[in-house]
Amino acid sequence: MTNKVADIMVPAPIVVEVPGSRSDAINIMVRNGLTGLPVIRASDGKLMGVVSRKDIFKKFDEDQLSLIMKKGCITVTPETTIQEAASIFAKMRIHRLPVVEDGRLVGIITPTDLLPIVKAMKTDLLAEDLIRTTCVTAFEDEPLTYTVPAMRISDVPALPVLDSHGKMVGILTDRDLFSDQVKDAEALKELGIADIGNMAGARNVLPLFYAATDKYLSEDKKVKDFMVKNPYSVFKKTNVAEVAKIMLANDFGQLPVHGNKDELVGMIYDVDVLCALLGNTDE
Repeated sequence: MTNKVADIMVPAPIVVEVPGSRSDAINIMVRNGLTGLPVIRASDGKLMGVVSRKDIFKKFDEDQLSLIMKKGCITVTPETTIQEAASIFAKMRIHRLPVVEDGRLVGIITPTDLLPIVKAMKTDLLAEDLIRTTCVTAFEDEPLTYTVPAMRISDVPALPVLDSHGKMVGILTDRDLFSDQVKDAEALKELGIADIGNMAGARNVLPLFYAATDKYLSEDKKVKDFMVKNPYSVFKKTNVAEVAKIMLANDFGQLPVHGNKDELVGMIYDVDVLCALLGNTDE
């Protein structure tokens, strides 16, 4: 029975080294389709921190990786229990945990690694039991010049989109933004991306570049032009095991939740779903 981090971790994870630059991290993320990386010291392989695409674009004027990364990151060991790891994800709302043994990085886990366990559970928990954050929405006709800063300030990766009647008509994620610009040579050059063989990886970082520089935002670009129409959603009475199944099948980190009259009642995230492993919903 799976009960230890060692059973589910990704061993020998892809890393970036310090000393290094913003471009080093971005290139590794793009090539491997990742949104974050452990940072190790080149001289001895010691874990120094973690860096995510959001960290990079929050300090977009900084080039030194050591000044961008999160230091003193939370870690676990191979012997840490699944429940302990789930508790950290749920409490801290983080999306990667380096696995360290004797001071060395030996693996990494993410909420996605734990979702199969929830999917296989017998539980009475429903989606409505695990909604734990305020839902931030967008209006389909509002300009991106408003929506993108609101998204940044709210620190949410996705916004349900409503029409003038309050009905959900779409969802906007940071991956959807500016997808038409994904081959923008000027933007790629400014980011220092050397090899753009993985277009999905580029979509992971380019939206935040545009948001950080504001160079592609204009009032004629509306939310409805970039949102995903008729998005996947779950009913508030959907069992959490089914929520986990849908997230895994579609590589979703979040899902809108609707009520009896198809009204939007909130958003459920992968870290919320992990509360099912804890025996309570108050973590």
